[in-house]
Amino acid sequence: MDQLIQITTVPIQYELKINNSRLEYHSSKAELEISRNKGGLSIKSRPVKLNLDTFEARNSVVPTTRRSIAQSAQKGQSAAYNATAQMAQEGQLMLKAKIGEDVLGQIFQQRAAVPTGEFQMGFTPSAPVEISYQAPDLTINYEMDKLNFDLKVANGDFEFIPGNIEMTITQHPDVQIEYIGGPIYVPPSASPDYEPIDVRA
Repeated sequence: MDQLIQITTVPIQYELKINNSRLEYHSSKAELEISRNKGGLSIKSRPVKLNLDTFEARNSVVPTTRRSIAQSAQKGQSAAYNATAQMAQEGQLMLKAKIGEDVLGQIFQQRAAVPTGEFQMGFTPSAPVEISYQAPDLTINYEMDKLNFDLKVANGDFEFIPGNIEMTITQHPDVQIEYIGGPIYVPPSASPDYEPIDVRA
């Protein structure tokens, strides 16, 4: 009897990819930042300054209220001293008077006498004007531009990458069953190669 079924086994197929471990070094990156500070030119000029102090000169012509009160008080005090001295002098004359002597006439004659002596001429204003000045000043300040450099350097680092194994299945296992026999006729007498069986023997 011939074989009717053929069984074929398909084995599994796979690929292995091996990645070795490695140590990688990443180099550092340097960054440079540049900033600029602008300079400039500045000039300060102060012209000559003239100071005129006319306070005393104006007071000698038209005194202020305070100065006028002080001057009037001084004149009143001097007049009181002079009147006291004159009264004392006249009192001495009256104490020493003799009978028949004209003491009152002498007193009136002294009071009406024309003053004698040296007189000083005055000018108004009598006080000078005070003059002062400040010399001129010139200041020049020049500042150049400034460049600022900021260098930033980062340290490099090492990275360890472990090894691995990658498996890729390219063909799965399989069992193939194939019928290799001829056709089966039902009933058997339908087969063109059918031969009846002799049962008489």
